[in-house]
Amino acid sequence: MSLVKIVVSLTILIAISLPAKAQNYRLETISDGLDYPWSVAFLPSGNFLVSFLGGELREISVQGDVGQAIENLPSTYRASQGGLFDVVLDPNFQSNRRIYLAFAHGTAKQNGTRVISARYDGSKLVDVRPIFTVKNNKDTPVHYGGRLLFMQDGTLLLTTGDGFNYREAAQDPFNQMGKIVRMNKDGSVPADNPFADGQHADPYVYTLGHRNPQGLTHDSTSNTIYMHEHGPRGGDEVNTVKAGDNYGWPVTTDGVNYSGAKISPFRELEGITAPTQVWTPSVAPSGMAYYSGTKFSKWRNSLFVGTLVNKDVRRLQLEQGKVVGEQILFSEIDQRIRDVRTGPDGLLYLLTEDPAGGNGQLIRVSPK
Repeated sequence: MSLVKIVVSLTILIAISLPAKAQNYRLETISDGLDYPWSVAFLPSGNFLVSFLGGELREISVQGDVGQAIENLPSTYRASQGGLFDVVLDPNFQSNRRIYLAFAHGTAKQNGTRVISARYDGSKLVDVRPIFTVKNNKDTPVHYGGRLLFMQDGTLLLTTGDGFNYREAAQDPFNQMGKIVRMNKDGSVPADNPFADGQHADPYVYTLGHRNPQGLTHDSTSNTIYMHEHGPRGGDEVNTVKAGDNYGWPVTTDGVNYSGAKISPFRELEGITAPTQVWTPSVAPSGMAYYSGTKFSKWRNSLFVGTLVNKDVRRLQLEQGKVVGEQILFSEIDQRIRDVRTGPDGLLYLLTEDPAGGNGQLIRVSPK
């Protein structure tokens, strides 16, 4: 590589990786003292619906008051990374009051990711319906995935993890671990799923080759779906989701085992969809939002990815669906960022957590 190219490459790297010098935002703590919050959804009233890893779901008011634990939640398997994960509202929540929850289900010897649908009456869940359970049980309390996203056609996506000790399952098309699965709101298989006939893969499989995907969001204008997943030691990825594609794990990866041993000699292969962003060393991505609002005009067409290790948010600037720049934001919070969402008001919202529990926050990001 020539000296000119080296200088240009270093200049670009510095430009995209340094924190913003002039803050164009302000941070407002709505509520604090939260015990391992995992996900936040926005109710029509302006209040927030927050899930907690320990198995609770609570409503937090606009003023920041934390309500009582919502009753009649299903029992979750709480161990290590296992617990209550994502909460999303039905696209027709205004009329049907239905919500969807993803959580760890089962026992230490047999557990997996489950999704339920229920009607929320303001204090408890009623008409609780299990609509999907990963059919392949595991005996590890880690790598569940657990992120939900409604597509524009009303179908529901769920990310599932590889169970850590079962990474080969991610490449088994008939195994539901290490996948993004797609279902109708009642849990049935959509007729246009890429493997709906079940001949070449499990009918629910939408994409395969994932390790532990915990970020899922979409650009409603282009109908592009983005996801991110944890790598091992290095190799965290952001991917553009395309039905039927294989994203490589563990056949291709930029990471290595925690021992330092090589997992695969391949970083890319024919037939494997390459990531649009890779972090090595790992940042431990968790939560992701696509920003298309008007409150932050310079942030439009960007992905916002929370990190657990680096305790910041990465703004990934997109052009034609590809990442062309990275900016580090909100590092002054100095907490693990568990979830990132764009609110209906066009502002950003963050959920933070303390590894020791009890000090998580719900934070609003607004223009300065």
